[in-house]
Amino acid sequence: MTKLEFPGSALSTDQWTQVNQLATSLSHEQAIWISGYFAGLSHKARAAAIASDVAELAPPSQGNLIAAPATRLLTVLFASETGNSKALAQTLVDKAAAKSIEARLADMADYKTRGLKDEQDMLVITSTHGEGDAPQTAVGFFEFLESRKAPKLPQLRYAVLALGDSTYEKYCEAGKRVDRRLEELGAQRLADRVDCDVDYEEAAEAWIAAVVTSLAPSAQTAQSAPASAAAAQSREPAAATFDKKHPFQAGVIDNIVLTGRGATKETRHIELSLADSGLTYQPGDALGIVPRNDPALVEAVLEKLSLPADAPLTVKQTMTSLGEALSATFEITALTPRFLDHWADITGAAELQALRAPDQKEARAAFQHSHHILDVVSRFPASGIDAAQFVAGLRPLQPRLYSISSSLAAAPDEVHLTVSTVRYMMHDLPRAGVASGYLAARTEADATIPVYIQSNDHFHLPDDDVPILMIGAGTGVAPYRAFMQEREARGASGRSWLFFGERNFRSDFLYQVEWQELLKNGALSRLDLAFSRDAAPKTYVQDRLRRQGRDVYAWLEEGAYIYVCGDSAHMAPDVHAALTDIVAEHGSLDRDEAVAYLSALQRDRRYRLDVY
Repeated sequence: MTKLEFPGSALSTDQWTQVNQLATSLSHEQAIWISGYFAGLSHKARAAAIASDVAELAPPSQGNLIAAPATRLLTVLFASETGNSKALAQTLVDKAAAKSIEARLADMADYKTRGLKDEQDMLVITSTHGEGDAPQTAVGFFEFLESRKAPKLPQLRYAVLALGDSTYEKYCEAGKRVDRRLEELGAQRLADRVDCDVDYEEAAEAWIAAVVTSLAPSAQTAQSAPASAAAAQSREPAAATFDKKHPFQAGVIDNIVLTGRGATKETRHIELSLADSGLTYQPGDALGIVPRNDPALVEAVLEKLSLPADAPLTVKQTMTSLGEALSATFEITALTPRFLDHWADITGAAELQALRAPDQKEARAAFQHSHHILDVVSRFPASGIDAAQFVAGLRPLQPRLYSISSSLAAAPDEVHLTVSTVRYMMHDLPRAGVASGYLAARTEADATIPVYIQSNDHFHLPDDDVPILMIGAGTGVAPYRAFMQEREARGASGRSWLFFGERNFRSDFLYQVEWQELLKNGALSRLDLAFSRDAAPKTYVQDRLRRQGRDVYAWLEEGAYIYVCGDSAHMAPDVHAALTDIVAEHGSLDRDEAVAYLSALQRDRRYRLDVY
């Protein structure tokens, strides 16, 4: 710790000398613990003073009453795109309860910002969406926090856990924004912000343990530990469930190409069996796929390293082989900052070392974008490296999430996916997406795929009588197939309108027969299509929205929910701009009023996004 400034009359000179000597000798974790200890002493002293005042003021018959100790309420606030932040937040609340800390779980999507001024202790866990943006469901909270409406927060103690992906330039930016803004508003930091990459588990667990320890009332913890532990134990599920760490082996029922002859890309329809898994889902949820790396890529990396596939390797205290670890455990495609720095250290390559300079951020980002790990080990060979040295720079292979394109009401014990196969050339070599390539090339019928369900509470259907507007391009149509299967099975009375866009009518009209049948039987009320490469000028879903602007606005005024699924970089912003124009024109509003109209829809959960 750095040397602290003398606080004036708060302490004597001798006391301050003692405090400073202690503080500068502490580790970060020790400092967190002792801050909580002194906070506990302060609460205890304050409670004693209050009790004394109450005793003096009370009537004689009540003279023996003792005031209860003052307690602080902890709010665990999360914002999540894929559910990781939510899961960590729940873990934090459970661990806090086990330490006799009164805590509540709060989703930024539902958080009432007017209550921020009354918060006492707040722990924030947030992911980052896209290029440094807040998760879609948390946009309203971020807008308030970063606005002039946000109150001063001198009473608030806080800490932030940020989740992100270091392959993006603005790594963990949403968490950094919250941390920075709370400090600007006068809040007191309980612990330093921790930024977590995709392999976040260990760092997150350490942060949770540290902040819970700092908040735990030391006196109460010992007294109530048995009861708290019992309560925490009672919350444990009675039986194990399938999840990210323990996926279910789903059998492949079917794997077919949806796109027709002449298509410029390949889109597949994949059906998997969930029989005997106990897994359930709702339309709008996602399926997590635990992939394996391409065997040809594994072989190429081993060849460049001059290492055998059967080289022994210990991963998290488990013995395995290098070949198996590169197949199933580690990410060996995308070039991460971790591996770039690691390989620069191993090889000493001047070009790699130069990319580490502070003024080379843009060049470094461009290099990462245009190179995979295979390209780096090929261009900058290392001699005499062993298996453990190589994998030390790799991060764990992460599951991929895909929107589910089926309803259990229509396909019991099944889950369907709509997957666009990612294929491209880099440095004159063919490349493929890790998960989409795995699903396309190595999952024939009767194979099994490790899967789990990822709930997406913010993209579920409304009540059956509520009209819905569904807007999607490409595989963004997947959840809407699930929506319509569900509504048809339930006999829902609410109207439904689909805006779908792709490249070509003949080859890319995904699920054409199904949509036409839904229109015929009345389950789907309206269908508008945009095929961008069939005619000039190119027409996209946002163009179809504008052409139907009067009716779109009428639906919104009648209470319709809007759903947008697809590309976050282009499609989603363009759709939002179109909706803003529609509301302004047909609602006779200026632009600021139209923006506020859509913001209100988002706050009311009537404008929902699932973008990537």
